[in-house]
Amino acid sequence: KSDSLLAVTDGMKLSTMAVANGFGNGKGKVHTRQQCRSRFVKKDGHCNVQFINVGEKGQWMLVIFCLTFILSWLFFGCVFWLIALLHGDLENQENSKPCVSQVSSFTAAFLFSIETQTTIGYGFRCVTDECPIAVFMVVFQSIVGCIIDAFIIGAVMAKMAKPKKRNETLVFSHNAVVAMRDGKLCLMWRVGNLRKSHLVEAHVRAQLLKSRITSEGDGIDRIFLVSPITIVHEIDEDSPLYDLSKQDMDNADFEIVVILEGMVEATAMTTQCRSSYLANEILWGHRYEPVLFEEKNYYKVDYSRFTKRTKCPTHPSEGRQEMNSKHKATKHV
Repeated sequence: KSDSLLAVTDGMKLSTMAVANGFGNGKGKVHTRQQCRSRFVKKDGHCNVQFINVGEKGQWMLVIFCLTFILSWLFFGCVFWLIALLHGDLENQENSKPCVSQVSSFTAAFLFSIETQTTIGYGFRCVTDECPIAVFMVVFQSIVGCIIDAFIIGAVMAKMAKPKKRNETLVFSHNAVVAMRDGKLCLMWRVGNLRKSHLVEAHVRAQLLKSRITSEGDGIDRIFLVSPITIVHEIDEDSPLYDLSKQDMDNADFEIVVILEGMVEATAMTTQCRSSYLANEILWGHRYEPVLFEEKNYYKVDYSRFTKRTKCPTHPSEGRQEMNSKHKATKHV
């Protein structure tokens, strides 16, 4: 029905486990039911899919945490070294009282900085009352160290409690496309899940927003969001896009709001992700390139191809109603 949205896994049909559009090792290999193929879902329930070309933000956070501590230790180490240098403590004057005892080199100043910020305090190095600026820097570094610890502990706890906003790991394609699919003119867009944890009972809704009339299509299909899938809306007589041609699409003023809802596998909490497509973001006569490829023992999802499109033969100057009229006239003759 045109009032429902069909979720199609890119490169394969889960209902028949047969490849309709052709996917696999990048060489155009098409599998049939008689051929031996890798499992898409293993016996233990885990999905046999690997994601590539997906940024790992967690690794960068670890690098930022480490650099924050190291740079703060180096900065205050340089400060204490400059204080000792300007006071003449590096000249090993036995009769003079140093600003920081046992600090006669940059290495010693760096160690004193670490001991101050981490409150280790081995006892060999300590600040004296000879230089008020040194006392002030010790207090200042202690405060800065507490602030850094608070931020890092808060970030770690937030990541443990809620590793990442779940809807930020659900991505929509930048453009929607209109193309022929199984002999029918369809509106399609792509949605993907960047995390290995799955959405349970995920479904998609789309709403067409116009200045005059709002037509809604309620999604009833439950989708298995393991690899990127293409949501297909058939443009038939009941579709709000039925009377639009390519020229009308270029000049139209409307917005299609798409909503993806599902339950997070780990917590069973419902999450929702929204996006929208303006009329000028719907590309007529295009279709998405495959992103799911079959390797030897698993399936590979290449997210660098998530938004890539190719032109396909269609009727760019005719609307769905005009196409049906021409088809009926030809059949009658």
